[in-house]
Amino acid sequence: MEDNTHQITSDIPNVDSDLFRTPDLAALSQVKAVAHRPRILLLYGSLRERSFSRFATEEAARLLRAFGAETKIFNPSGLPLPDDQPSDHPKVRELRDLSAWSEGQVWCSPERHGAMTGIMKAQIDWIPLSIGAVRPTQGKALAVMQVSGGSQSFNAVNQLRVLGRWMRMLTIPNQSSVAKAYEQFDEHGRMKPSAYYDRIVDVMEELVKFTLLTRGASSYLTDRYSERKEAAEKLAQRMRLDKAI
Repeated sequence: MEDNTHQITSDIPNVDSDLFRTPDLAALSQVKAVAHRPRILLLYGSLRERSFSRFATEEAARLLRAFGAETKIFNPSGLPLPDDQPSDHPKVRELRDLSAWSEGQVWCSPERHGAMTGIMKAQIDWIPLSIGAVRPTQGKALAVMQVSGGSQSFNAVNQLRVLGRWMRMLTIPNQSSVAKAYEQFDEHGRMKPSAYYDRIVDVMEELVKFTLLTRGASSYLTDRYSERKEAAEKLAQRMRLDKAI
């Protein structure tokens, strides 16, 4: 295989053939099944007492549990603004621990002034791309949702998709946008039957499927040539340093 790899890469001299890997379906088929229930973290973007993004998130959690997942909802109340407190703040630690625990996530934001809310963005900003050698979100499945006070819009979910890609998450194709949210929930905060509700069912079903499909293979799916090369260069530098001591 090594000789074959060198032959394949002979026409791409900028590539380090020792670190080049051809994607292999057999490698995916050898991934060990994960026995526990899918672990899903849900984030919402409003602190109002009658928060429709929280109501939609709670409906999503009920559906996820019915689909066999384990769910945890983070309450953003008390979370400081990014960089306003040290990262060992209790709410920041709670959020980061939940993100590390999760195998999939749901982000649900109201649309305010044509965008996601600052509360939603602050939660995502407190989850860094990496903590030491750990990437808290990389390779995890993500579903995005939004609620709107007016007609249906997709501004918030589009922004959440950009953030999901930036956080190296696997954002599923389906999404939910609930228009005139004040009409969609009863006095107890439960969602009424509607096409909007059916779409949330679709999204949560798809999220569980994608989480089951990818969680055991996330390390293989996110194994990148550039990062293998960077790790090899750091190792080479350390070996040279060891010899110099």
